[in-house]
Amino acid sequence: MPPTMAQISDPKIAFAYLRPACVLLTREPTVSNVETLSAQLKDVDDATLQQLQEYVLFPLRFVLKVPGPKKDKLVQAVAEAMSHVLENTCVQSWKTLQDLLSELCLCLCSPTDPGKPAETSEELKSSVLRCLDALLHAAYGDIIFKLFDPIMLPGLGAAVSLLLTIGEKEKSRHIQAAALKCLQALTLQCDCTQEHVTPSSEEQCAIGSTMASFLPGITMAVARIITGDLRQGHAVTVRAIKIWSRTVGLVMEDAQLQSSEPWKTPSPDLGRIGQLVVHRTQDWVKSTSGKLSALLKKIIACTSAHQHWRVRLEMVELADLLLARCSLSLGECVGPLLEALVGAVNDEEPRVRERCEIALRQVSQRNQSSSDITGKNSSSSHTFTDVLSENLHSLATSLPRVMRTSDDQKKLFVLNVFLGYLKILGPLVSVVLNSAAHLDRISKALMQVLELDVMDVRIVEERSYGAIIETSSYSAHVQRKHFLYFTDEKIFSVLTEICRTLGYYGNIYLLTDHFLDLYRQSSAYRKQAAMVLNEIVRGAAGIAVATEDQDLGGDGRGRTATQEDLKAAVASVMEEYTSLNNWHLITVSVETDGDRQDQQLLSQSRLLSISSNADAYSNLQVIPSTSASSSTSTIHQLNSNIWQLCIQLEGVAYFAEALGRDFRPLLMTSLYPVLEKAGEETLLVSQAALGSMWDISKACGYPSLKDLINENSDYLLNDISLNLQRLSQHPQAPRVLTVMLTHSDRSLLPLVGDIVQDVLTALDLSYDHTAALFCSVLHALVKALARWFPASCSNTTKSARHKQTSTDQEVLNISQFLLDYRKQKELAEGIGIEEDDTEDLEVPPPTECEDAEDIGGPDTKAELPSYLSITKDVMERCIHLLSDQSLRLRLKVLDVLELCVRVLSERENELLPMAHRCWPALLQRLTADDPLAVLRAFRVLCTLGETCGDFLRRRVSKEVLPKLSSSLARQAPISAKAGPVYTHTLAYKLQLAVLQGLGSLCQRLDLGEAELEAVCEACLPYLSCRQPIRLQEACLSVFRHLIQVDPDAYWFTLNELHCPSSYVPPHPDLQPVQLNGMGRPRDEYSDNVLKLLREEFGSFAEAVD
Repeated sequence: MPPTMAQISDPKIAFAYLRPACVLLTREPTVSNVETLSAQLKDVDDATLQQLQEYVLFPLRFVLKVPGPKKDKLVQAVAEAMSHVLENTCVQSWKTLQDLLSELCLCLCSPTDPGKPAETSEELKSSVLRCLDALLHAAYGDIIFKLFDPIMLPGLGAAVSLLLTIGEKEKSRHIQAAALKCLQALTLQCDCTQEHVTPSSEEQCAIGSTMASFLPGITMAVARIITGDLRQGHAVTVRAIKIWSRTVGLVMEDAQLQSSEPWKTPSPDLGRIGQLVVHRTQDWVKSTSGKLSALLKKIIACTSAHQHWRVRLEMVELADLLLARCSLSLGECVGPLLEALVGAVNDEEPRVRERCEIALRQVSQRNQSSSDITGKNSSSSHTFTDVLSENLHSLATSLPRVMRTSDDQKKLFVLNVFLGYLKILGPLVSVVLNSAAHLDRISKALMQVLELDVMDVRIVEERSYGAIIETSSYSAHVQRKHFLYFTDEKIFSVLTEICRTLGYYGNIYLLTDHFLDLYRQSSAYRKQAAMVLNEIVRGAAGIAVATEDQDLGGDGRGRTATQEDLKAAVASVMEEYTSLNNWHLITVSVETDGDRQDQQLLSQSRLLSISSNADAYSNLQVIPSTSASSSTSTIHQLNSNIWQLCIQLEGVAYFAEALGRDFRPLLMTSLYPVLEKAGEETLLVSQAALGSMWDISKACGYPSLKDLINENSDYLLNDISLNLQRLSQHPQAPRVLTVMLTHSDRSLLPLVGDIVQDVLTALDLSYDHTAALFCSVLHALVKALARWFPASCSNTTKSARHKQTSTDQEVLNISQFLLDYRKQKELAEGIGIEEDDTEDLEVPPPTECEDAEDIGGPDTKAELPSYLSITKDVMERCIHLLSDQSLRLRLKVLDVLELCVRVLSERENELLPMAHRCWPALLQRLTADDPLAVLRAFRVLCTLGETCGDFLRRRVSKEVLPKLSSSLARQAPISAKAGPVYTHTLAYKLQLAVLQGLGSLCQRLDLGEAELEAVCEACLPYLSCRQPIRLQEACLSVFRHLIQVDPDAYWFTLNELHCPSSYVPPHPDLQPVQLNGMGRPRDEYSDNVLKLLREEFGSFAEAVD
């Protein structure tokens, strides 16, 4: 690259250097000549260029003055050259400033209509606006102030109007921003990094008087830009807000309006221009303030919840500026401005929050100082606190309407304003809430805003079916609340923070009493009041409350409630929550078999008349038959009850969190009700209760639910024992026991032993009525025993391993097999029989072990462990209940029976007699019952097969297998022809279950050849590719087990069906092997047969056409 040439610093040399280009440009105004001059101007230094400014600008201005149309490229080149000159020099002549301003504005105007922008290229507009900005910044000294002389009103107004039109109508963001930047510079509001002229107070007043003439036009046009299309980008909106705030701050400044200078009548020389001059009288100020207030409200509504944080930050700057400069003149705007500031206190952007806090603190300090100065002389002036409390009251009044009619952004802003008022008031909230009007208005607003949408049918439909969450962790899905008037989760978050802030700064006794009154007052308010109470208690405890020093006093005072206050408040709220009418709510309307049994149990009791609300109990919906609520309960009512219980359970967890270990004494009255709800069938309620249990255990210092239950098991079990004796009054007692068993460990077993016997006795005495209630308890009990005393896998897999070992030995000892075969053949022919007889006559002497056994005394049966005794007792009841007419009960009993078998699996002497006793009833379920029961019974049979083994062989082979085989054979053609919907039917599920368990059952029972052949014949059709995929896979599993039992037979069976290879004898003397599957074309069985042969026998099928 060539070295950079030094700039010319001698004016004479520079003049001689530039003169030819200037002369040529004057003669021939072309783009190339302009570019030549522009290039040469860059070779002259700034000081020299300042001396030659007028000379250099003349040819450029001359080009602009040439009459007739000019090309955009030429004007653009001239503007760029002038920009270079103006950016590096100062304009010291007022005449030059005035002429250049006019000439540049004419470049932007339409030739036919000077009031409108010209339809020119964006590049040209950008260059002219840049030049105009450079001109206004180049004005030296006080000549810029001459723009604001009354005589300049028409010219200045034309420039302002032109820039506003471009800023509003232009489609390009860049041009819009450039036009607004020029407008800032023109009105001495520029905020760029260059040096600017600072006007004196007199000059400021003169500028304000002149700009008052343009205030309506500027504020209205800029307001349209601010509230315009979001696609214009945040930069344009930010610059427009700056123009609006600084123009209003300049014209409506209190210091100017209060100056005692008398009004000067416009000079007669002005002529009609004098009519444009505005006199800022008190009436004008009042009228203008009202109009500006309307515009300001539109601007705040549009920008307070703007997506970009810079726009929200600029709104804070606007509010701070106008409150600082114009609080007296803009009296009607103080409320909206304060609202805009308060709304930004909780902004998600930290920079906006910090700036807002500084602004509010300054507003508060100014208000305090002005109050001290005015004192008693200004009786009409309100303190800052009064303004805040009045705004809070009016906002609470309008809140329900806003929540019903506005969009989510507006709702979020209004709620943030509400929260901001509370934070700014700080400890003074307690004083404000002492006003009954304020407290009533705020509470009613919260009641209406927090109304839940309870029409979702899925809430009441979802059931837990005893699928209790594992005790190691709690990760259940928590149903999100749905509200009538909003959907955004941020809105709910702000509402809860409002409630917590009320609790943090307010009087806890006043708030809890007031909202408990609302809770009792109407069922329409009950859920909302409970939500508010929950959050108030959390806030009073200082949980999840922003405690920044934002309050007026700035003294940093914390929460007003002590620990003793919290205990008292929690105790009163808990008592209300767990009362009979508010805890035992109807959550199920559709009755099941178990529900009817519960009803019969309750309807026979006369003790229900003790309660005025007999239908308040709910177990599997426990509703007395005398009540009509079961027929009239709507989805709306049931969902409302479900949500109320969930909110109250959530509240119990919050109270535990608030009190910490101090909540432990309250566990005596609160833990039992929570456990009741953890056993609910309604999924949402049981999940909420389990979540509450986890939160309680964490808050009270228990490592897990197991520790929570075990530490408090004494009085829990005492309550259960008492309530079981009055089951008609307390039908939830079995569910509490169920939850305890599910979430505890084996250390609970000695404590529950007596209660288990009570349950079994009660079941014996009236199983017709109590079976449904207690069956879930028995299921939870045996499931817990199976978890606490897991069976080792050695017993269940012993026979399978023995068979596998013997098979391996056979493979390894083929030579021995051949020797034995030869010996047996010789014996058959009479060879060597004498030696064999002598060997047979030898009797081994008795071993010491046998002698010891003979010497021992009579057999003494060792005492069974308690868990096995309980399991036997439960299994005994299951045998009787297997024939119950209720299908639901039979299914549950089969589940219990399966678990009992698993628990007794290691004690064969105890299991086999019980299996013998239960076999007739189980056989009925397997062969003559509902398909659902058959499914479950077959699973029990498979479990018995794993544990009992040979004991069941004869029974299964004679009584079960024939019916299962015939069922499979009968259904095979149906499933082969069925479509995809068939996989959802009960018949399909039964086929699948039988096929999945049949193979392992046959293998474990070591069935005979005839039985295995029958099973094989029944399963062969399921190898067809026309069967559903899962049935094919299950059938393959059957054959894999059968191959383990007799590989040769099933190799032959499969090859008879489809033989992929032709077996050529290795020697001519050997007979050729002929199989029916040889040479058979590919058919529906080929794929699965080939798969089995490859997997089990290592055969590689040849391609068959």
